Amino acid sequence: MNVLRLTRPTPAKIALMCLLIVLATISSLFQAGIASAHGYVDGPASRSALCKSGENKNCGAIVYEPQSLEAPKGFPTAGPADGQIASAGGKFPELDQQSATRWTKVNMASGTNSFTWTFTANHSTTGWKYYITKPNWDPNAPLSRSSFDLTPFCSVAYNNAQPASGHTDTCNVPQRSGYQVILAVWEIADTGNAFYNVIDANFSGTNPVDTTAPTAPTSLKAAVAATSVSLSWGASTDNVGVTGYKVYKGSTLVANVTGTSYIVTGLTASTSYTFTVKAFDAAGNESGASNSLNVTTTAPPATDTTQPTAPAGLHIMGAPTASSMMLMWTASTDNVGVTGYRIYNGSTLVTTTSGTADSYTVTGLAANTTYNFKVYAIDAAGNQSAGSTVSGTTAAGEAPAIAAWATNTSYTRGTFVTYNGHTYKCLQSHKSIYTWTPTVTPALWELQK
Repeated sequence: MNVLRLTRPTPAKIALMCLLIVLATISSLFQAGIASAHGYVDGPASRSALCKSGENKNCGAIVYEPQSLEAPKGFPTAGPADGQIASAGGKFPELDQQSATRWTKVNMASGTNSFTWTFTANHSTTGWKYYITKPNWDPNAPLSRSSFDLTPFCSVAYNNAQPASGHTDTCNVPQRSGYQVILAVWEIADTGNAFYNVIDANFSGTNPVDTTAPTAPTSLKAAVAATSVSLSWGASTDNVGVTGYKVYKGSTLVANVTGTSYIVTGLTASTSYTFTVKAFDAAGNESGASNSLNVTTTAPPATDTTQPTAPAGLHIMGAPTASSMMLMWTASTDNVGVTGYRIYNGSTLVTTTSGTADSYTVTGLAANTTYNFKVYAIDAAGNQSAGSTVSGTTAAGEAPAIAAWATNTSYTRGTFVTYNGHTYKCLQSHKSIYTWTPTVTPALWELQK
């Protein structure tokens, strides 16, 4: 009969199995394709945006990161599960609480509307899709696919490009009345994920066609640095309302912003640039340009090439011990500032102190030994001063105790013993016998004077 023998796994095998499980978990996380970009709808304000602003209450952790509602893309065949659509898969469960009165509503009207996204990081984008609840949906039931018209009322392709820090889509919203929910989906191109935002809206009718552009922003001005320009301007006005502003560097759109200021970064020092700003409204009407502002970035800060002065008065403070010496010096000076001191024992770097230090105790030295120390001052630019040197000798250590000679004992060459009040040094390794005392075996022992 064949017997199947099962061996107990060793601790090493168990540890290896655990490591493989951890690696597999990490690999699956990477394969899940979590997008490095984040964003949310802030015009009209989404449920998470109103949590961030405090108009929605008891929202949980989403108030700190409204841009993080991320789940697999492919809605409605894929994406967050029914009942978890608002929270993008249950990461922020408070958002999935659903009733006719739970959430603050934004006022909207059917017809032409603009949807503005704010991005905390841009990312290659497939596009945006917008869905709306059915006219007879149940506002007191958890949001599910059956709540929505699953044909998007607006689809915007972006061909894998990267949007700027903000993006606006102008869409024709279907006829609705009362409380409705709009689901806005931002699909990322090079991962398997998308961002899901719901907008709680109160519909009151149809938007009249708005063809009036906002007024142009006024008094564009700037504060200039070497690699950035801080722009600010006077607010525009509009017959309905200004949605935001487009900032241009030359003819290139730099950003869409909702406020009246913006910092343009990543510029080149000592370089001329031209900036303008245009306002736009919810219907997509765009104003004329602000005044054209020509600026030149400042020169880069001068390179610091001045080395600090050498530490003065370097000396050994107090009496050295058998294993340590205390070094002390007078502070160095520098045109910008001393940031530290480098201390060497011979050619070996012992440590680098702070710029405020004026002493250091070197430890771990050998007894009765002379050492040469050198101290340099350094600054933030890496400039190093000339070195100051000092030499010192550690104190003698205590003499080791010498054992008395004994019979039947193994001795090695160089060992010291005492015998009859005298000290002897072993000349040849041997094992002693009672007749081979140091006084009668001069071939094995040498009397020390």
